[in-house]
Amino acid sequence: MYEIVAKEELVQGYKLITIAAPLVAAKIKAGQFVILRIHEKGERIPISICDHDTGKGHISTVVHEVGKTTKEFGKLKPGDKITNVCGPLGKPSAVKKYGRVVLVCRGGTAAAIFPIARELKKKCNHITTIIGAKTKEFIIFEDRLRECSDELLIATDDGTEGRKGYAVHVLRDFLHEHRADLIIAIGPTIMMKTAAKIAREHGIRAIASLGAIMVDGTGMCGACRVTVGSKTKFACVHGPEFNAHEVDFDELKRRQQMYQEEEKVALEAFEKDEAEP
Repeated sequence: MYEIVAKEELVQGYKLITIAAPLVAAKIKAGQFVILRIHEKGERIPISICDHDTGKGHISTVVHEVGKTTKEFGKLKPGDKITNVCGPLGKPSAVKKYGRVVLVCRGGTAAAIFPIARELKKKCNHITTIIGAKTKEFIIFEDRLRECSDELLIATDDGTEGRKGYAVHVLRDFLHEHRADLIIAIGPTIMMKTAAKIAREHGIRAIASLGAIMVDGTGMCGACRVTVGSKTKFACVHGPEFNAHEVDFDELKRRQQMYQEEEKVALEAFEKDEAEP
């Protein structure tokens, strides 16, 4: 059993949860993830790790409460325990000196990109971070990312903070005036696809961290298969990061939507149970 040691609501629907998992904390690197299960009958879900403390044996993640399992996870309190934390999984980010790196994220993925930004900064890269969000109220990890970025740019859908529009609009404008050696995108599939297109137009290498459906996280089930460079890859063991210019984002999007109806039914049943006295 793995104990919840801290919980903080960052903004509505986003909670920062810290778990005691000393073996994972001792090994995890930027870009990797874990798969957790809340209880014996629970769903296995992949989740990014935004920070870890090797000394205390703690790992931290930001949970976006959108489905049955994430809402159930978000209701846990310090002292509660969950059944499984499996990891670290996936390949770590290839952290080295690239030069000028642009990081693009949206919403909760700002937390996922933070450890990558921090490690890239340690390698003396020039870091430009672009955060997108629905409104000013939904920007998270701004202070943390600002600390490890040479510049931080913001876009909100309604213009309440930074530029009105999307993170990819900021990226396009930025590249008209500045060079970049690498672009890393983590977020909605359409955002990563567009970021890759913009990078290609400028002849810039781009990496995307793919949020594929996963079950076991070890390459056994095949649920997370994606097409990269016309070849089948498993996001859990070959990724989650891939050359964004080679990813079939349209296929990824279709596969992400395969179980929408089942997810809707599960969420409705959970909310009904929660509402009953």
